[in-house]
Amino acid sequence: MPAVLCRIKDYIQPFERKLALQELRALCPGTLSPVDGSEQTASVFSVVANGSADALREGLTYWRSVGPAEEDLTLQVRGEATSLIGPHARSSMLASNGARTVNVPRRRCLRYATHGMHEYRGKFFPQLARALINIAGVPSDGIIVDPMCGSGTTLVEAKLAGRSAYGLDMNPLSVFVARVKCQALSIPAVTLTKAYLHLESTLAKSSPKGQRHADLPARDQDYLRRWYALSALRELDEVHAAIQTLGTAPLRDFFLVCLSNVLRSVSWQKNDDLRVRKEAVDVGRGEVIRRFLAQALRSTTTVSAFTAERGRLKAGGFDVSEADARDAVAALKPFAGKVDAVITSPPYATALPYIDTDRLSLIYLGLLFRTDHATRDRLMIGNREVSTRLRDDYWDRYTTAKDLLPPDTRRVIDRVHRLNSENPAGFRRRNLAALLSKYFFDMREVLLSIRGLLRPGGNAFLVVGSNRTTAGGELIHIQTADHLSAIAQDLRFDVVESLSMDMLPSRDIFRKNAVPSEKIIRLRAPQPV
Repeated sequence: MPAVLCRIKDYIQPFERKLALQELRALCPGTLSPVDGSEQTASVFSVVANGSADALREGLTYWRSVGPAEEDLTLQVRGEATSLIGPHARSSMLASNGARTVNVPRRRCLRYATHGMHEYRGKFFPQLARALINIAGVPSDGIIVDPMCGSGTTLVEAKLAGRSAYGLDMNPLSVFVARVKCQALSIPAVTLTKAYLHLESTLAKSSPKGQRHADLPARDQDYLRRWYALSALRELDEVHAAIQTLGTAPLRDFFLVCLSNVLRSVSWQKNDDLRVRKEAVDVGRGEVIRRFLAQALRSTTTVSAFTAERGRLKAGGFDVSEADARDAVAALKPFAGKVDAVITSPPYATALPYIDTDRLSLIYLGLLFRTDHATRDRLMIGNREVSTRLRDDYWDRYTTAKDLLPPDTRRVIDRVHRLNSENPAGFRRRNLAALLSKYFFDMREVLLSIRGLLRPGGNAFLVVGSNRTTAGGELIHIQTADHLSAIAQDLRFDVVESLSMDMLPSRDIFRKNAVPSEKIIRLRAPQPV
């Protein structure tokens, strides 16, 4: 069988290079030989493909081309290239229904396909999810699950790879966005383009008489009026009414996600702050509609260009449900013991006020009534909001069941508790030890559920960051990935690898909460005893 030349992307990070070689070996387990340097430095590798070069070209993630010529671009590169659309090119893109020539990316592209539709906090790299599918050796008819799916990065990549994908999340906005991003991959470019042009035309005419916010419960209406100028709410309602004139649910949902993406920017929520803080700013007449159309145009042209380039997707079902990762086996009962890979990015411990962060979209889109926010937030894994009574309940559970956690995890929790008890500490710091114990107990339950979902020998990948806190004047690093690895070992998982990631600076409002590195934990489910 003849050798095939594979050229690696020249702008990837060191940890991605390791993943690139792992995925190449997984898809082509024969001899791999560097051509122009050592394995650590080479940009071209020679492999003996098990199947055709076309199969490698379709499957590889971190590789530029496969074949004798540099122009033998991988499907991944061609897909990423569709996101490189400048503002000046968008009108011509609409006219051509998404068709375009390929400009080979010379930099990282994260917003191809539907990945750039929503600025959801905590997203991880789509290329990472796809590479892990390869590394796990998920068969063409395999099943992939993300039990804490967020905005659906893993699910989109699984669907693009032709696998069946199932996601869970407790945040209704996460479920909505993830579902829409997956179903939008099947909307023809011409259909999406016509829908956008219809909205543009409708909003340019006399205002539709929409009363979206007036249809919500009285408390939710009052809340929205405290966070939006009345003129902004009227324009939001105009946009919402225009969206409702579209003919199919997938189209309506697509543009509702676009609307969700501008809700915060036209509100009085302080834009660069995670906390609920008001900053009344003037949103000029027509600005809401202008921002919506700009967002809708970006999403329409990017997704249309991708679907025009990619064509009809391979078979592979998907579903996204509002459910708790701790009860994933019950939520996905038909797939218990049959899942080939779990790929997920768990929340950080006490890192983000998840429901509050998304509260404006949740209320305006009618996904979760305001009266239900506090209850849902308390159920979220990694939640940092807690009452004194709940904190005491969490600590009582820890003191009676702490032996379920590994020794190093207990030592960190006990140290934080001791330092904050012996020294002056505010309310949030006094809560931290109890919240950390709850987080690790919750993640233990998640890992148990993952074990119940995976087939024997199936792979689970957790992409997780570390935390740091100050207790009693001491800086304490909480190496979350190491603690979760130890918990997994206690649950009879085989910890295959823990790979450090060099993270890129975050570009969104959550960059202040970012940590400089994360780890990819690879676990293998135990074989039957």
